[in-house]
Amino acid sequence: MIIRKQQPFEAGYTPITTLDGPMLLDFGILKLGKGESVTCSLDLERAWMLIKGEVRFSWEGKEAVGKRASCIDEPPVVLHAPRHIPVKVQAIEDSELAVERCVNNQVFPVRFYAKGEVKTEIFGAGVLNEASNRTVRTVFDGESDPYSNMVMGEVINHPGRWSSYPPHDHPHPEIYHYRFFPAQGFGVSVLNEDAFVVHDGDSSLIFPNTTHSQVAAAGYAMYYIWLIPHLPGDKWLPTTRYYREEHTWLLQKGVKIWPEVPATL
Repeated sequence: MIIRKQQPFEAGYTPITTLDGPMLLDFGILKLGKGESVTCSLDLERAWMLIKGEVRFSWEGKEAVGKRASCIDEPPVVLHAPRHIPVKVQAIEDSELAVERCVNNQVFPVRFYAKGEVKTEIFGAGVLNEASNRTVRTVFDGESDPYSNMVMGEVINHPGRWSSYPPHDHPHPEIYHYRFFPAQGFGVSVLNEDAFVVHDGDSSLIFPNTTHSQVAAAGYAMYYIWLIPHLPGDKWLPTTRYYREEHTWLLQKGVKIWPEVPATL
């Protein structure tokens, strides 16, 4: 299912999914003008990812400043907080943030992730003629932050390349939120046997056990934020990907594809 961006995101908070929906997460976009601020003390686990701009986070007498000019070229800046603790987000410059929230009764320290503290990996390099090269930045997941009830990360889908590949599924719902460079770019999100063209600001809602993969149009970098809720007794881990059996041969070490392997009739 694709949630289309009908118009530029308005000032303030724009909800995209809600806790009572199939994604099991509150997710939305927060836009703040220079000097504007919001304070949140909800009874929910919360995380704010800076997409662009400069903000000051304040909580329990502490503060941290994050700045990001480009979500494509620069790692993310994130504040992750447990329920109840009031967090103030103030825009030093015009800013845009992704907000993720879920139910979690566990108590854990507020953590600020500076740019150098986010795990960055290159997936797909050296195989399939580089057709699935992408940059994966994982802020937190069930392995790194077992006290959390959600996952947050982002991917730079290199132009003309595939990601979420080979096609796979998992029992956890997942949200992808897209941005493109240049902004008029597009990609294709494949959900089971259906293909959807996605544009800047769109979101793809991946229901549980839905096979998914995607591709960016040639010439356009496709950035997307990925968000996953943990399920009771089943945390999403880096190994929680169940590949479609007919495509698992693509994971073999040193696998060769056409034209290295000639096609025969």
